[in-house]
Amino acid sequence: MKTISRRTTTAGLGLIAASMFAPPSARADLSKLHEAAKKEGEVTWYVSQMTGEAAEAMGKRFAQRYPGIAVNAIRTTGQVAYSRLTQELKNNTPHCDVYSSTDITQYSALKARNALARYDVESVGALLPAFEGQGEAGYFYPTTASIQAMVYHTTLLRREDWPKQNTDLIDPRWKGRIATGHPGFSAYFAQWVLGMRKVYGWQFFEKLAANKPRVGRSGNDPIQVITAGECLIGTGPTSTALQAAGKGNPLGLLYPEDGAVLCVGPSAVLAAAPHPNAARLFMEWLLSADYGETCVAWHMEPVRADAPILPGARRLTDFKALTLSSAEIARGLPEVVEQWRDTFGG
Repeated sequence: MKTISRRTTTAGLGLIAASMFAPPSARADLSKLHEAAKKEGEVTWYVSQMTGEAAEAMGKRFAQRYPGIAVNAIRTTGQVAYSRLTQELKNNTPHCDVYSSTDITQYSALKARNALARYDVESVGALLPAFEGQGEAGYFYPTTASIQAMVYHTTLLRREDWPKQNTDLIDPRWKGRIATGHPGFSAYFAQWVLGMRKVYGWQFFEKLAANKPRVGRSGNDPIQVITAGECLIGTGPTSTALQAAGKGNPLGLLYPEDGAVLCVGPSAVLAAAPHPNAARLFMEWLLSADYGETCVAWHMEPVRADAPILPGARRLTDFKALTLSSAEIARGLPEVVEQWRDTFGG
């Protein structure tokens, strides 16, 4: 798989006045930006990178850090959020201020239609090397990450039967006991599909289909199905798996020997944001140390180099990580969605 490239991010322009909308390109004086944002009073955040519970907690944390600004967190899957956003743009009825999706290809499409605001975030220089160059400086930035790994039921399986690699999913002994997401709804899961197709070819999925997996929508759906004992093994993001296991659920997490797929979740300020100053302040927060610490508290993969290690997780350098370039995702995602539907049904 292609390694994520590194790129230097350039600084933006000057300060904004507290009484005016933020100009197209600006470096933030956060105290002035906060004062301007308080006059708007709220920010609406479309997010698909975490659970609804986590998104609500993030909104409360931001409101504590920046009093006077309420966060309306609207959590759906990546494709549902994108459909909603594009419909708003088409009808000229914008509601979204900050857009955080699991599908990095959506941002290039939004930028092409001038739907993204130009804004240079101060905190971008603190990214881990693996995330430098992901996104497009001034328009969209990596704010969360997801490691797509393997999950399994710890009590219904004997220890010697616990899976070790992605190819365990095509072992006939697991027929009817496998859970997955759907690439047409979850972009993170779609990137896992892309990664497996690149390593093993589409025949991997033809064999998987023969095992009659239980296909959900969200990439988090397998966590719930396996926790309930309805399936025994499947795919899942490390963050949600660790969060579920931390609550005492019989769920195990595995970094597959043949590679876990590293996915990037970007965020951007919308050009038509109804609350432009609050949107820019929230974007600054999404790349701040405070947000990085909050990610770890909610068992989410942080993108900042100074963030603490996710409890129970491994460093990016301690397992085989499979990565895809933005171009590979843009080219391959529509293909694998169609291939999936042809192979597994609608």
